[in-house]
Amino acid sequence: MANREITEINRIFTSRLEVLEHILSVGSEHFSGLDTVLQERLAEDMLPLGAQVAFACNQPRGFAYWCADKPIDNLSPEVASAEQALAHIAETKALIAAISADDSQLDEIKRIGLGPGRYCELPARQYLSDYLLPNLYFHITTAYAILRKLGAPLGKPDFMAFLMPYVMEEA
Repeated sequence: MANREITEINRIFTSRLEVLEHILSVGSEHFSGLDTVLQERLAEDMLPLGAQVAFACNQPRGFAYWCADKPIDNLSPEVASAEQALAHIAETKALIAAISADDSQLDEIKRIGLGPGRYCELPARQYLSDYLLPNLYFHITTAYAILRKLGAPLGKPDFMAFLMPYVMEEA
């Protein structure tokens, strides 16, 4: 059974991927499908929308594989269809649901590759807070920004949809 910390990590990963699904859904409705915009970029030197989805999924996937003591199996940044993008999210959510780790594993040192010849080593808790979560948010934000730049009717409430269960109205 997962401890509270892992349960919270799973909740965060899942709810943020649900936000990504929502953002893609709004984009799909606006553009009559996403396939035509999956290669769009926010800036010339940034990866396209499809890659942003794959990289957003790779963050929790990496943690799930690490917790299961399996080699990390990142998704290809080549995302050819909206169906493939949504399948990546669904598969990642299933991996998240299976995450299990105890406190001692969260204290273990994780080696993180940072490109050719570069790496850092962090305790797993810091790997989550300083590497995985910022990267997850970066790629979801970039997907949001690409669709917003193209004219999809997205706003901050779409990006912050995970807060909706907690929103109250004053009488």
